[in-house]
Amino acid sequence: MQANMNQTPSAERVHIGFFGCRNAGKSSVLNALTGQALAVVSEVKGTTTDPVQKAMELLPLGPVVMIDTPGVEDAGDLGALRVQKSYQVLNRVDIAILVVDSTLGFGPEDEAFLRHIEKKSIPYAVVFNKSDLTPCAQMAQQAQELRSRGVPCFLISAKEGKDAEAIKTLKEGIATLPQSEDSSRKIVADLLEPSDFVVLVIPIDKAAPKGRLILPQQQTIRDILDAGATAIVTKENELADTLSHLGKRPRMVITDSQVFGKVAADTPPEILLTSFSILFARYKGSLKTVVKGVTALEQIEDGDQILISEGCTHHRQCDDIGSVKLPRWIREYTKKEPEFVFSSGTEFPTDLSPYRLVVHCGGCMLNGREMKYRLSCAEDSGVPITNYGILIAYMNGILKRSLEPFADIAKILA
Repeated sequence: MQANMNQTPSAERVHIGFFGCRNAGKSSVLNALTGQALAVVSEVKGTTTDPVQKAMELLPLGPVVMIDTPGVEDAGDLGALRVQKSYQVLNRVDIAILVVDSTLGFGPEDEAFLRHIEKKSIPYAVVFNKSDLTPCAQMAQQAQELRSRGVPCFLISAKEGKDAEAIKTLKEGIATLPQSEDSSRKIVADLLEPSDFVVLVIPIDKAAPKGRLILPQQQTIRDILDAGATAIVTKENELADTLSHLGKRPRMVITDSQVFGKVAADTPPEILLTSFSILFARYKGSLKTVVKGVTALEQIEDGDQILISEGCTHHRQCDDIGSVKLPRWIREYTKKEPEFVFSSGTEFPTDLSPYRLVVHCGGCMLNGREMKYRLSCAEDSGVPITNYGILIAYMNGILKRSLEPFADIAKILA
């Protein structure tokens, strides 16, 4: 679903995941924290069968995405798939909440999942739920042992909104957990000075959403305004005319990757040129990696598998960039016939070894942790990864120019 322009985009929100065994009360804890019946609650084990997420405000933390997950000890073949889904959610959460049933205590499944959280260096807390019922004899000792390890622990009764003071304490405790993402990151504002002009080139074709701009375009415009600079928006066929009538040289031209070649031809060499996709690779911390990965295109042979992955899901048009244009351009550039595989949304292969190259979108719908996870999957598999904008610039012979705004990255191609 496209984010409302008045809302914090999902990728910019703190992602909080609720994990634990079946019937530990994960959904009840989530509902108690939000004060809303967001998740279905039942005494039946395994009520939550798929991860469910909801964007909202959680004070005093602010804009968040709350994610309810299936149990981490589900049974059977279908249960194993549910458990896998829960573990996959860990790849995109900024904070993990492990919910434990106080009447059963902290079991081996909880300890195994806690080790997995720690391995991924995710800030987390343990919540002993159902504290109004008779806790197991070892529960208090287990909570104390966890606290002695530096683990934040909370005892609550989430059912039917009981124990409001404990819920408030839990909210405040979650808000004090360390945040792994750098809130000082900028898309382009750190490259600008007040009063700079920036020209944004946005094609309006069949794939463009009717009546609105896509998320990276919205966010880039806002970032330019935050820098005290001026954003000027035009279409690719009007760029040359726009530049000739400005009366002032713009600091930079930022283009949609699909029209990189034409925009480069119409942009004088003294004006910096880059793309939304490249800016977002930098914003997500992946630019250096995807620049290094693009040269693998030169080694593509007939039959090699190339994974083209998008972070969002959308209805594909007849000339979709990911599934149609990129495969066509890659075939034309390499003069080879590779095999293309596609993934979208939260689906991303954990084993990338079958692929010769991964081509990823700019990742505007993914938070930083999810993007880093995907990069690490490629690194662990020894598979080069690049992104749409880098690849298109490279195939058009303008990659070096499109990296000029980023001196440290441009050295990679020197």
